Amino acid sequence: MTSPSNDNGADRRAAACPLCKSPTVEQYAPFCSKRCADVDLHRWLSGGYAIPAVDDDSEGAAAEPDRE
Repeated sequence: MTSPSNDNGADRRAAACPLCKSPTVEQYAPFCSKRCADVDLHRWLSGGYAIPAVDDDSEGAAAEPDRE
């Protein structure tokens, strides 16, 4: 006996919303509701998912000549 699956073979029932961990709804996949989808979109648009970067000062110093 096989379990129901979608086209790529993954079991949809095992998936959980990445925000609230509720079962996903196909219409809003991978989220459970429009609210969770909108919360995720807001986080993207407001920079909440930005990767912090550290400037490397050694590159900038080599590119500019000393002015003495």
